[in-house]
Amino acid sequence: MALTIPSPQPTSQSPPFQLRRLPQDHYIDALRWLPQLSALHRHILLATFDSDTSSSSLQILTYTPSTPNSQPPNLPLQSSYPTSSRITSLKTLLTPQSPKPLIAASTISGSLLFLTADSVNGSLDFGFSVTEKGFHRGPISGIDASENGSLSVGEDGRINLVRIGNGEGGSFQRVFDSNGLVSYSAVKWASPFEFVTGGLGYSLHWWDQRRPGGPVSQFKGNWSSGATSGIVHSIDIHPSRKHTCLAGGSSGTVFAWDLRWQQQPIILSRAGTTDAYSPSESEVWEVQYDNYTHSSNTRNFSSSRVLPAMICSEDGILAVIEQNEVPMELLAEPCAVNSFDIDKQNPSDVICSLEWESIAILTRS
Repeated sequence: MALTIPSPQPTSQSPPFQLRRLPQDHYIDALRWLPQLSALHRHILLATFDSDTSSSSLQILTYTPSTPNSQPPNLPLQSSYPTSSRITSLKTLLTPQSPKPLIAASTISGSLLFLTADSVNGSLDFGFSVTEKGFHRGPISGIDASENGSLSVGEDGRINLVRIGNGEGGSFQRVFDSNGLVSYSAVKWASPFEFVTGGLGYSLHWWDQRRPGGPVSQFKGNWSSGATSGIVHSIDIHPSRKHTCLAGGSSGTVFAWDLRWQQQPIILSRAGTTDAYSPSESEVWEVQYDNYTHSSNTRNFSSSRVLPAMICSEDGILAVIEQNEVPMELLAEPCAVNSFDIDKQNPSDVICSLEWESIAILTRS
């Protein structure tokens, strides 16, 4: 049953939106929009966990936008694929080489799964998995997928790259192994050769595969105000500004690291500070650039100004934050907002997973 809920009061002026919560019968570890091939076929990908049976699966739901005279969407199940282990991270990708969207899913057992999805009928087809001994010791913390391959990182300090061939299977390459001295929690491609990893102490490492052996640049959370024992949970890089890395982590902290000025972070939000108000006081689980929200400070806009971003948090906040501006609070839930995704082809549409086994769909106008 779908519940239509009035929009909550934001912390600053924000565009109106329609909000619907749809209860589910399982816990949702992650969710993503599937890249669409046509406006008539839209699907949502879920990574689910059933605590009663300790089983996990990937599911595709069909999404039909509602109109003023139609019933709210009920997200019928189109396809389900059981996984041997619980999903820790989920990415989708549409490449020119494949007519079907590619799905990369990492697991708590340290394996990496690759599937394809049919965007017309909503079916899931298994491609291959990487489960070799020594791929990762323990859970995979984060992954990112692009045409250059799929990167995976873990608390074991390993960075792996799986290149996906035109046929079945792919090649596995160990990019780096810290032998447990450093752990990683997030990773993001910046270019065909460069990527960024995040970990403890709000640290960020910039890597270039053309210069192997270690990171080519490092940032450590050593700003003087407050503790720096937090962790980076999520990273995003805007395709037009690869020199600026956006990171979200502990204590409501969201900051940008600009390679042109590497010594100091650009703090966008942080709990307990007056110069960068944070809508959240807990863990920021995910951060993404928000292409739908236009900067409210266009007069002083420059390449050094960080573009608007959306976050979700452990204390139930979904919000849009902007440099030196009051955050726009979209949701304030009584439970954690574990993950969200902005539809790249329709950025007015946002989906998020709630800890109380529900999906929230926001349509901004």
